[in-house]
Amino acid sequence: MNLSDGRWSGPILDNHFHLDKAGRYLDAALDFKRAGGTDLVLVHKPDFNNLPLNEDEIRRAYEETIEMAENTRSEHDLRVRVVLGPHPAAWMHQTAELGYEVAGELHISSVEIAIEFCDENLAVGVGEVGRPHWDVGEEVIQHADQLLTEILGMCKQANVPAQLHLDSNGEMTNKEISKICDSVGFPRFGAIHHHADGNIGKNYTHGLTSSVVVGRDAIKDIVNSIWQNEGGFLMETDYMDDPRRPGAVLGPKTVPKRTQQLSSSLIGMGIDAEATLSAIHIDLPDALYGEYV
Repeated sequence: MNLSDGRWSGPILDNHFHLDKAGRYLDAALDFKRAGGTDLVLVHKPDFNNLPLNEDEIRRAYEETIEMAENTRSEHDLRVRVVLGPHPAAWMHQTAELGYEVAGELHISSVEIAIEFCDENLAVGVGEVGRPHWDVGEEVIQHADQLLTEILGMCKQANVPAQLHLDSNGEMTNKEISKICDSVGFPRFGAIHHHADGNIGKNYTHGLTSSVVVGRDAIKDIVNSIWQNEGGFLMETDYMDDPRRPGAVLGPKTVPKRTQQLSSSLIGMGIDAEATLSAIHIDLPDALYGEYV
């Protein structure tokens, strides 16, 4: 049993966590561990001051993320999975310099290389990819969706999941992305909506896997919609490890703390807390990414 006296003692996974050698780096990972965390999904964070302009630079940037994962494992005995990919905001920056066609080609090349790392068992998925999160106008969204359609087709062929960075239009965005998944035969389950809100009802998520950013009100929203959930959900901080924004988006200790809060809330509602938390922190990550090795 991983649940005793209402407290979860099993694995705790943060599904979207960034590290930066110029930030708190290993100290941030240690905070996560000391709070009770055991597993991180380390997502590649682009250097917006030095974006890659060719395939060699892309590989070097990915290799640095892999190196940070290796150091986190060895220094803190944490289980770390790696997700690699070109951020849609990076693509937006590159379009200004390179134009849509060349920036788009570089974006697809970045995904191809990420999939190569997955094939070598150095990464477990592609991400974060998708749409810019700020108002960019319909034309840019159409360009982004064309790229995302191609990317999800590539992920289907490679049999890898994708972490999606999306705009904040709630159910409408989920519905639109689910249609893109269907258009290329990519399973909606494998489309992980990163930084999702706490409404996990199936009519809201449209079958995408929600990776809920567990801010102050997230637990209330989760328990209010969990009855309508199908397929499960994940928890994340989207910790940025940015020296300019300490603690953004949420601090490293948040997922372990929110896990215990969710346990109490589930028990109070008569829901099987052990089964639910096992699904969040063990079963669903294994189903999406493969068992940790």
